[in-house]
Amino acid sequence: MSQPLAVKVTKSGIAFSVCVEFVHRECFITNEALVKLAAQMFEILGPVQTFRELEGNITGVARRLVHAGVQGTPLRLTPNTFQ
Repeated sequence: MSQPLAVKVTKSGIAFSVCVEFVHRECFITNEALVKLAAQMFEILGPVQTFRELEGNITGVARRLVHAGVQGTPLRLTPNTFQ
């Protein structure tokens, strides 16, 4: 079983990193984006729990953005990222 992704919780969201083709990128998902994602779930969870529940989806989106060449450090995931 793989280790959970290391995250840093801040007042405005959660910082994490992804690796795409041996390139490590720092990423940040805003609390607003986490609230939007949590609203699609059947239970109310806090930001960290929402991140953990949807970690595969969130990091998958981040990896696709990195692969597509989206710039920014950290790469910011906002509610608009999850249309």
